[in-house]
Amino acid sequence: MGDSDLEEIRKQRLAELQSQYKPNNEQQQAAAEEKQQQMEDMRNSILSQVLDQAARARLNTLSLGKPEKGKMVENMILSMAQRGQLSGKLGEQQLISILESINKQTSKKATTVKFDRRRAALDSDDDDL
Repeated sequence: MGDSDLEEIRKQRLAELQSQYKPNNEQQQAAAEEKQQQMEDMRNSILSQVLDQAARARLNTLSLGKPEKGKMVENMILSMAQRGQLSGKLGEQQLISILESINKQTSKKATTVKFDRRRAALDSDDDDL
């Protein structure tokens, strides 16, 4: 066996390994997407069991406008359902109270605007007069 024979065997083996890896990677990707879809379906089914139609519609509207806040509310409702804190279906008013409590938690930081009058008085445009 010469060097050229060994090189040819190495190339064939590398090609075999690459062909095995690519379909496997695609299969893993497809499996991950399928698992993600199953998780999303499970979330939707739990939410439909826990929320009545009006509350579900309000949550969907919130998710369209503010997706990150919608996911946060969904996660909170799902965790409450898993811990058994919910008795029966949540109505729209109960969902509104949950949203208000979340808004109070997230908006604790008040925005303030400070205006420095001394700097405004020392404006360089006044020198031209």
